Amino acid sequence: MVVATQSLEQLCINSIRFLAIDAVEKAKSGHPGLPMGAAPMGFVLWDKYMRFNPKNPKWFNRDRFILSAGHGCMLQYALLYLTGYDSVTIEDIKQFRQWDSRTPGHPENFETEGVEVTTGPLGQGIANGVGLALAEAHLAAKFNKPDATIVDHYTYVILGDGCNMEGVASEACSIAGHWGLGKLIALYDDNHISIDGSTDVAFTEDVSKRFEAYGWHVIHVENGNTDLEAIGKAIEEAKAVTDKPSMIKVTTTIGYGSPNKQNTAGVHGAALGTEEVALTRHNLGWDNEPFVIPQDVLSHMNQAIERGASYEAEWNQALATYKAKYPEEAAEFERYISGKLPDGWDKDLPTFTAEDKGMPTRKHSAAILNILAPVLPELIGGSADLTHSNLTELKVSGDFQKGQYANRNVHFGVREHGMGAICNGMALHGSGLIPYGATFLIFTDYMRAAIRLSALSEAGCIWVMTHDSIGQGEDGPTHQPIETLASLRAIPNLTVIRPADGNECSGAYKVAIEKAKQNAPTLLAFTRQNVPNLAGTSTEGLAKGGYIIVDCDGTPDIILMGTGSELSLCVEAAEKLSDEGKKVRVVSLPSWELFEAQDAAYKESILPKAVTKRLSVEAAASFGWSKYVGLDGDSVSIDRFGASAPGGTCMEKFGFSVDNVVAKAKAVLG
Repeated sequence: MVVATQSLEQLCINSIRFLAIDAVEKAKSGHPGLPMGAAPMGFVLWDKYMRFNPKNPKWFNRDRFILSAGHGCMLQYALLYLTGYDSVTIEDIKQFRQWDSRTPGHPENFETEGVEVTTGPLGQGIANGVGLALAEAHLAAKFNKPDATIVDHYTYVILGDGCNMEGVASEACSIAGHWGLGKLIALYDDNHISIDGSTDVAFTEDVSKRFEAYGWHVIHVENGNTDLEAIGKAIEEAKAVTDKPSMIKVTTTIGYGSPNKQNTAGVHGAALGTEEVALTRHNLGWDNEPFVIPQDVLSHMNQAIERGASYEAEWNQALATYKAKYPEEAAEFERYISGKLPDGWDKDLPTFTAEDKGMPTRKHSAAILNILAPVLPELIGGSADLTHSNLTELKVSGDFQKGQYANRNVHFGVREHGMGAICNGMALHGSGLIPYGATFLIFTDYMRAAIRLSALSEAGCIWVMTHDSIGQGEDGPTHQPIETLASLRAIPNLTVIRPADGNECSGAYKVAIEKAKQNAPTLLAFTRQNVPNLAGTSTEGLAKGGYIIVDCDGTPDIILMGTGSELSLCVEAAEKLSDEGKKVRVVSLPSWELFEAQDAAYKESILPKAVTKRLSVEAAASFGWSKYVGLDGDSVSIDRFGASAPGGTCMEKFGFSVDNVVAKAKAVLG
């Protein structure tokens, strides 16, 4: 097919295609096939239906766009450039996939304005989209009035075959259908090709029927290559369905226009090559040099700038009217989107003395959540079908369900991975919501990709994890985390906190809430079993990650370090060792990340280099503790899988007793 005379729309679509082709060719790396096939749906959506302001990418009431098939990111970069975003220039496109460029190999929200969420691991983007749509529905229900609307936008997602194969997408889309999120519209790039070739080798299910079973409205555009009218009508139909999300299956040809590579895996993840680029240029009637876009195209696509300014001006007027009618609600709404915390939000966080009755730290967590919930209305979340084990229910609210979107208790069902990705979407919505997701600590393995992406994407989520050790007990080794803490501590930008008692739980939530507003995630690990409240613990100490709770006169002979439920063992062991004339310091080290953020002088004051006799005590793997115990120290730890028995029995059998800590300390002392 040689295109002779091209309409302006065809020129715009081919501009998207060749920006992708040329960028991938220059980089000698990338995925040109998806942008070439999905360019028509991308053009129709961005040119005719999406509401956004290129000169203010963070305008609150914009429609959100997610490219879940993030490998095809040149589609998004081309659209950002053509519609006038300052974040992507033609020079940025020429630097595709290069060091320090604003056009990385997959879309990154922290790198490129106009990118809402970081995508790449397939399925995450559509799941994030569910979180964005949840946030919109919640805020609309909370703030909109019959005579005044200030929250009213759509979430659009382009996803591919790979996304639909991933379990996280299935989890999130299932719950989205249950919730009836009518402003979530997904366009499925149905091109039947993955890296291994035709999807027939592994993926033959009827995706449309699956989504219908999820409770979605499903539409099929049979010719997504050239039938722009059908694409537009499908989007209009989807917008008209308000009680369920919509999936538009758009059948396309991957690498459309490439004579020898279209509809093959060869165009999925590699540059076309010089010869095939030339053939494709001839085939699509594209006479322009690489990276040169016709002025008619730029003039047309840049109309998005004027439209966007108009959309925002209309919304600003609506907000002004809302403020006049509902000043209190408007003030709260503006606080939400500013990212500010209410004054004095933390003043009622509880403190404890050693005389106060001990309890599991998960119960401290429950109490603190319910102290915070009334003063932090932006706190929203729930558990993966473990509400009454994680103790995460907010008593001031009902359940978030279809038609009850103002409520804040979110039941994710047994969908840990989907929960994580949905929480990330809520956090990245830009509305100041503080989402939390909860499960047993061991099941972070089921949501690790989402937790990692919360750290990478700077998503202010709080991960509430309970049953944090072999103290979990009878459920046995499948449910007892061993290596889990070490693996989570290895994730950059994730603050892991394992509090020891009530004071440290208060401190942990204070840190987590503040970090959420700073766009950083925190993971809290709580016990199932009772722990005592200890003398010397504090919220201030917790905030430093490591601090002294028991000390001696002069230089210590040995430093005992503990976290969580094992800190009390260190305290009792120190008493016994002191009675025998040993000089002992006990350090609580609930968060390595917070401790490492302190200056060198503070760290030296807690763990002096001159004191080389050290013992760590944690009911988890020893991996990582060497940085603190050094060559002359040791660890009371567990480097095998656990066992099924009452929690107290497990702790005793694996050496987590005062007597064993004392014995180990004496061995270290020699």
